[in-house]
Amino acid sequence: MSLAKWSIENKVISWMFALLLLIAGAVSYLGLGQLEDPEFTLKKAMVVTMYPGASPQQVEEEVTFPIENAIQSLPYVDYVTSISSPGKSQITVEMKSKYRKKDLQQIWDELRRKVNDLAPKLPPGVMTPSVIDDFADVYGELYAVTGEGYSYDELKDYVDFLKRELVLVDGVSKVTVAGEQQAQVIVEISTQKLSQLGIPTSHIFSLLQAQNTVSNAGKIRVGDESIRLHPTGEFTDVSELEGLLISKPGAKELIYLGDVATVTREYAEVPNHITRFAQQRALLVGVSFTSGVNVVEVGKEIGRHLTQLEYQRPYGITINTVYNQPTEVETSVDGFIISLVEAVAIVIIVLLIFMGVKSGILIGGILLITVLGTFIFMKMFAIDLQRISLGALIIALGMLVDNAIVVTEGILINIKRGQSKLQAAVNIVEQTKWPLLGATVIGITAFAPIGLSSDASGEFAGSLFWVLLISLLLSWVTAITLTPFFANAMFKEPKAKENNDDAEDDDPYKGVIFTVYKSMLTFCLKHRAVTIISMVLLLVGAVVGFKSVKQSFFPASNTPMFYVDYWHYQGADIRSTAKNVEKIESFLLADPLVNEVTTTIGQGAPRFMLTYSPEKQYDAYGQLIVRVKDRDAVVSMIAKLREYENQHELDGQLKIKRMEIGPSTDAKIEARFSGPDPVVLRQLAEEAKNIIRRDEKAFNIRDNWRQRTKLIRPQFNELKARRLGISKSDLDQLLLSSVSGSKVGLYRDGTQLLPIIARSPEEERLNVENLGDLQIFSPVLSVYVPVSQIVDDFSVTWEDSLIMRRDRKRTITVMADHDVIGDETPAKLFARVKSDIEAIELPQGYEMQWGGEYESSSKAKTAIFGSLPIGYLAMFMITVLLFNSVKKPLVIWSTVPLAIIGVTAGLVLLQAPFSFMALLGLLSLSGMLIKNGIVLMDQINIEIESGKSPYQAVFDSGVSRVRPVSMAAITTILGMIPLLFDVFFQSMAVTIMFGLGFATILTLIVLPVLHCVYFGIKQPDA
Repeated sequence: MSLAKWSIENKVISWMFALLLLIAGAVSYLGLGQLEDPEFTLKKAMVVTMYPGASPQQVEEEVTFPIENAIQSLPYVDYVTSISSPGKSQITVEMKSKYRKKDLQQIWDELRRKVNDLAPKLPPGVMTPSVIDDFADVYGELYAVTGEGYSYDELKDYVDFLKRELVLVDGVSKVTVAGEQQAQVIVEISTQKLSQLGIPTSHIFSLLQAQNTVSNAGKIRVGDESIRLHPTGEFTDVSELEGLLISKPGAKELIYLGDVATVTREYAEVPNHITRFAQQRALLVGVSFTSGVNVVEVGKEIGRHLTQLEYQRPYGITINTVYNQPTEVETSVDGFIISLVEAVAIVIIVLLIFMGVKSGILIGGILLITVLGTFIFMKMFAIDLQRISLGALIIALGMLVDNAIVVTEGILINIKRGQSKLQAAVNIVEQTKWPLLGATVIGITAFAPIGLSSDASGEFAGSLFWVLLISLLLSWVTAITLTPFFANAMFKEPKAKENNDDAEDDDPYKGVIFTVYKSMLTFCLKHRAVTIISMVLLLVGAVVGFKSVKQSFFPASNTPMFYVDYWHYQGADIRSTAKNVEKIESFLLADPLVNEVTTTIGQGAPRFMLTYSPEKQYDAYGQLIVRVKDRDAVVSMIAKLREYENQHELDGQLKIKRMEIGPSTDAKIEARFSGPDPVVLRQLAEEAKNIIRRDEKAFNIRDNWRQRTKLIRPQFNELKARRLGISKSDLDQLLLSSVSGSKVGLYRDGTQLLPIIARSPEEERLNVENLGDLQIFSPVLSVYVPVSQIVDDFSVTWEDSLIMRRDRKRTITVMADHDVIGDETPAKLFARVKSDIEAIELPQGYEMQWGGEYESSSKAKTAIFGSLPIGYLAMFMITVLLFNSVKKPLVIWSTVPLAIIGVTAGLVLLQAPFSFMALLGLLSLSGMLIKNGIVLMDQINIEIESGKSPYQAVFDSGVSRVRPVSMAAITTILGMIPLLFDVFFQSMAVTIMFGLGFATILTLIVLPVLHCVYFGIKQPDA
């Protein structure tokens, strides 16, 4: 039985099916998770290893190298990068893009096992490597807690309270705090007093280590009881440390620690991370969400919870919002829903105008049912409402009505020809259901490279394919079931003909549009050579003109925020960096366009959005996260900041970055030079930087090895030292305690273990002038001797304090960016410098690779084009199966390359860049073209089978397909108007709108011409 007939006759089931899609769809929509961007897994982990006292080269050779080798043996690894700096190894491992979230937990476990197995083999003094696999977690709510007049302890106590409370909210995964300072017990020991008393510092250090340890004193049996022994002697307050007896056993004179030292509890003198908000000291609190939740609802729940806790907030402490993902998501999703409603409204209005009121209402109703039905399957397959999935629905709108338009048009034509409503519906559905299914599958397959792409960009945009797959297949189901059902209910039976000879009145293809089209088609069929040559010339012109189209990867975000990275000179103290960053803060906050400024110094902020990449730890680094009034203010403030940089001596370099949509890189232009010798690498990098500097439109030119730093090297005389019983480690310990302080033990303070730091008092603290005056204890002489007796000289040299590696090779990366507020794209800048940099002569054993946007874009395109042949082969095979012919599919496929004519015209006319999303739009165009071509070719077959001459069949088929093909194109084109105002989808919308507009001409004019040429169909004599 025909599906159309079955749907019409089983009214209850058809109504139930329609209502099920409507009601369940509405319910599913309300239950869908909401995100700003699609959930995207960053496949990175870090391995951090401390090696106190080691030089960068020692760290590289003794720690980084063996760990890299162990990691590289994992089959999942894409590439490994590392930073070896004084006393620290930071290794970042990126897994292959084909792995998804469900695979990573197992991969991280294997990574941990590899590193843990290697740890015992590392040199003495190397601390246990730490594997950080939550490095990529996103903290969508980021708060800055400030409190003018409050001590750091008071601020931290309140933040700890917040952390405990927020993690209890349903939907919250974890809470992190950034900007925390390390509390320490400082023991300032006077070397002068010790030298007078003859007490070695090592004796005090051993006492401090032993006194506050937990040890087992055992149990004693008393009758039937077993009672634990727990002696006193543990410190309950920091001040008690001063009562520690340090005189030697048996000495007549009792000497206490307080006699030679002062003991205080304070925070580290040199912080490793400083955070501020609006120039006030702050702690950053980040909240991450559980996967699959509606972040808007969780955000509201967090807001309610904070309101309930308001009574606990001390007066003067403020919770400031740096970034609120739920608010951004709500704004983004609401904007897209409005765009979706606008697009639906546009499509329905177009249908009402061109198809008539009843047909317009019918097809508009089917469209609404299909869209709501799509939400049901999105809920089933856990596809959230986000930028990509909602954009996919808008893109699909025009295609969703294609099938319904063909069926409705066919029913109307058949009714006009005198068939009953039932027969008209049955005939058109039976006639078109398989061609429509084939055309729908081809339309879906055109988007398959996105869904099948293993690259990061494919994962990011993958939901585009799945939403289109669901919605287009559902549109085919509703077209052959619900469309005939509602057509039967809404359309009237045909009136009996009174005059059978009145054929003119029965012509369903009357009107100005059909008349104009018939004239055009007649002309083109008559002048086939002119038509084909014109198309070829237009194609050549489009290909040539495409060179002037701007190229880009992903656009900047609409969010009114931007970042300012400040790089002090390498080797600068973090406090000096903070002081310079404060000047930039003051300038920004003085401008009325700026709403707020959050500052992080020493490293990046917690990752508060997917595309934000936190910088690793550098004392010379500071970042300002700036929020302005609106999107237009971003450009104004960046221009003002550049002017400020030019007019003021900032003792560093500024890098201004806009917020990105989609996967981003550290710099847009990256040239990586690899080889063994740091000197040669720096020379190659300098050559590349000089080439880029010659381009006036290049900004942020730098390299990641940065400047070489000063190194003071005491020339240790081992012979003299041995005579005095002094070792190199004794000298190291002396210098450490005389500068920043030496960790000599742990102090237990409730839940905290505070390091005990021994150092000299400020008046005795080491400076460059008094290096030779230091006193060191000689065990042989039992007295303190000047350090000059074991150190011949203090020389100053230079070192590479940052040694960068990639895939186990020393690699220096030269970086640059385009003008972020100009019209130029990174691709244009890259094109200008590429050949000159590639022309740099590389010594044997050295190589150069491109990174940055070029590499990311190439990987994304390679992944897309990798699955393209299979997709296109499948599409071609479907067309062959539909027509049981090779020639007919070739006619259809011959029109596909011509779509570039409309695409080039649109991109040039609207000055839109050809981005990654535009590439996806271009690929999808082929599906739309073939889809329309199949419908027309199928009609030609039907006309020929009905007994018409080949020429008349081609001509009549073109005429009969004018309305369905034009309507499908018009609804798709006009339905995409809302996407023109979204920076992410703009280039894709332009590509599809203009490409499809021209593709409609191809389908209706060029395809009939090509069909006649391929099959040798001649025009009949007049």
